[in-house]
Amino acid sequence: MRPDRTPTRITQAHLTESRGKGHIGESTLRPDGTLKVTGEFAYSSDLWHEDMLWGFTLRSPHAHAEIRSIDIGGALTLPGVHAVMTHDDLPAATHYGLEIHDQPVLAKDRVRYHGEAVAIVAADHPETARRAAARIEVEYAELPLVVDEATATAPGAPLLHPDRADHHAAHAPHPNVVHRQPVRRGDVAAARARADVVVRRDYEVGMQDQAFLGPESGLAVPAEDGGIDLYIATQWLHVDRDQLAPVLGLPPDKVRLTLSGVGGAFGAREDLSMQAHASLLALRTGKPVKIVYNRYESFFGHVHRHPAKLTYEHGATRDGRLLYVQARIVLDGGAYASSSPAVVGNAASLAIGPYVVDHVDVEALALYSNNPPCGAMRGFGAVQACFAYEAQMDAVAQELGLHPVEFRQRNAMAQGAAMPTGQIVDSPAPVAEILRRVRSLPLPPERAWETADGEADVRALPGGLSNTTHGESVVRGIGYAVGIKNVGFSEGFDDYSTARVRLEVIGGEPVALVHTAMAEVGQGGVTVHAQIARTELGVSQVTIHPADTRVGSAGSTSASRQTYMTGGAIKHTCEAVRQEVFRRCGAPGGDTELRLRDGKVVTGTGEVVADLTDVLGDDPIDIEKEFRHRPTEPFDLTTGQGSGHVQYSFCAHRAVVEVDTELGLVKVIELAAAQDVGKALNPLSVVGQIQGGSTQGLGLAVMEEIVVSDGARVRNPSFTDYLIPTILDTPTMPVDILELADHHAPYGLRGAGEAPTLSSTPAVVAAIRAATGLRLGRVPVRPEHLTGR
Repeated sequence: MRPDRTPTRITQAHLTESRGKGHIGESTLRPDGTLKVTGEFAYSSDLWHEDMLWGFTLRSPHAHAEIRSIDIGGALTLPGVHAVMTHDDLPAATHYGLEIHDQPVLAKDRVRYHGEAVAIVAADHPETARRAAARIEVEYAELPLVVDEATATAPGAPLLHPDRADHHAAHAPHPNVVHRQPVRRGDVAAARARADVVVRRDYEVGMQDQAFLGPESGLAVPAEDGGIDLYIATQWLHVDRDQLAPVLGLPPDKVRLTLSGVGGAFGAREDLSMQAHASLLALRTGKPVKIVYNRYESFFGHVHRHPAKLTYEHGATRDGRLLYVQARIVLDGGAYASSSPAVVGNAASLAIGPYVVDHVDVEALALYSNNPPCGAMRGFGAVQACFAYEAQMDAVAQELGLHPVEFRQRNAMAQGAAMPTGQIVDSPAPVAEILRRVRSLPLPPERAWETADGEADVRALPGGLSNTTHGESVVRGIGYAVGIKNVGFSEGFDDYSTARVRLEVIGGEPVALVHTAMAEVGQGGVTVHAQIARTELGVSQVTIHPADTRVGSAGSTSASRQTYMTGGAIKHTCEAVRQEVFRRCGAPGGDTELRLRDGKVVTGTGEVVADLTDVLGDDPIDIEKEFRHRPTEPFDLTTGQGSGHVQYSFCAHRAVVEVDTELGLVKVIELAAAQDVGKALNPLSVVGQIQGGSTQGLGLAVMEEIVVSDGARVRNPSFTDYLIPTILDTPTMPVDILELADHHAPYGLRGAGEAPTLSSTPAVVAAIRAATGLRLGRVPVRPEHLTGR
């Protein structure tokens, strides 16, 4: 290992120790943290305008039906109603979409999923808007349902998007297939003939919701210039604008978006929800319009994680070497495309995990169906694959009589390994090391629920305070898993971010103003961006400008990319500002011996050259620049070969669970993680990201699923029936962080937010398997899966 790649370990001291200046590498507290925990933070649902109206959306009760007529008369006669709009009232473009413009702003001839928007109402009170929507009479004629691969591709199956029928020839085997991506390498048939052990199994992943706590909301304000100002909680201001402008019939410069407080996202805010509806109503009425979804509406108003059915076959030699992997991954994309093509690309290219396998045959595809639309969610295609390939690794290890960690380590990729797409992993890939670390962590004590007098403290048992057991049928299991996730946008996408940095003197002190369009959704960018500016410019006072579309795009807050991309853009722009400072000091070419430190220009030996306030005077430096990562390329549609990803991230988990085998109840006792983050710009924030991602993976493992049944209808659109982990379900989470620099990335960092969501789910399920001896090929694991009842 080269000296510059020596790993470091983040300890508790790193999380509490700080020089108090907020530079790179320090655990700096969030500026919005206190406001959020005290309930004082202003979210988008708190927006207010004195003369605003309230919007409401009428949604379809059917999953697939023809719309024969819409009568809005009853709604218009209700006092307080200012506008009712249907598809026929749209002023310009009628469809939108992230990658494919296939989703109607308001349904016209038919609805394609339960909860699809049919009409919108603006009224002077939210209850009036709701009552008016209930008065709209829609005549439906139900149509045959497409709910799975069999009904989607059967002869004579209804074509959900017949206008895209010509698309399937190059990209998919059937018009109801959104996208298909194979990955082929080597000779699987020949490798199968040499295998000593072959394991083939089927797996299934349920539909998970992002379950952010702040519902979709925003305020659209018509402007004097005929444009619109939209204050919105989103993940990507500019892509929202670019979809909205054609729908509103406005040029992009007249559609201005400003980020409002975001109560979580996890992918669900990448697509439009109420943005177009509020803006259309505001332009129609000439008044500000606010829309806030309740929790029921929220479940219908955003995309979810793709449910998946997966078939995997692994072949290995007797000494524990993987020979081949064959896999088929079918993702249900629901009624509209959203980001399904990119999710398919991730699922296919990451389908075998962080292992060296010479012979690979993978097919991944996403379907159109009448189920709820699915798109981006933390982990983005890699989560579904990781559950299956890690279950396979456990199954093959068991067949070989090897410890599951040892088997993984024998096949773990390292720097220089080739992905099944042919791409060489040219940065550290410490898969064996992070597995070793989680395995070596101390285990929690056995029977910790047993008190000194031999009784059971029921609070520590599966079922908790419900007093379901006193430990009679409780068994313990330990499970391991590791995953690989790409960082940043892939497959040739022009992935860039923009930053504007202004350095000026205010009140006799140099101050930096950082302006980007980055959506702060809880990942901590507002903290890291200030740390970068302080580090690069040597100033203590840094102000973060509110994110809006008055600066160039920052891309989406997704794909673990914002610290890499917008952080990189700020670093890049600060370097340009610094060079201008040096030029003003008489070094036209930029003197590499000069530094900015504590508000002064100094030499490499620390000699003060000038005070920064004197250099700036009344002439601020104001620079805007774009930053791009190294280019990627599309995957070949036949072979899947290509350097499609810019960076990879790795995380390993060890789960310790206790299971009540009689009642089918599970308690996760500990969920330990080890992850390489390249460079922890803010160690406290990094640990928070890893623990948060681990908790979402735990939720998928044992409780989270949107249930769709009885005519493709959503059965549990509420937090009463859709369960997410609470503090009582969240275990101790030790985190071991490695810092192995990726020399391609700013500061050597590696995107960290998604990888823990991958491996936490299969680790928890592996632990349940170890405790019960059951195969458990589906998540979430339900009590009936454990009891057979």
